[in-house]
Amino acid sequence: MQLVMKPEPESKKTADESTGRGLYVAARGGRRATGMPKDDGTGQLLKSGGATIIAGLLALLLMITVFGGVTRQGPHTSSGWLALIVALMCLPFGSLLFLLGGAKWLRSRRMERTHSGQHHQA
Repeated sequence: MQLVMKPEPESKKTADESTGRGLYVAARGGRRATGMPKDDGTGQLLKSGGATIIAGLLALLLMITVFGGVTRQGPHTSSGWLALIVALMCLPFGSLLFLLGGAKWLRSRRMERTHSGQHHQA
């Protein structure tokens, strides 16, 4: 159920609201709002997901090259262990952010196509 703002019917207005146009929230079931939001957070999800993945990859690269390398038992230095922890936090979280942003981008692209297609047919 979606909530939309509609002008308040005359029967519900009080004496105080008679000078201005009152708005009330009405529930609409089954129909979509006609306007597409310009900024739905897709760009922020893609940017922050990409930046988090890059930070994780950088931590992984530093752990292997600069911070003493890795063997079967793990990194050789404390900074290597810290880089491993950062990499293991950033890579899954950044991947999920990036996938969510990609899914939102695909959905909004599909919605724009169907939305613009309905106007051309009418």
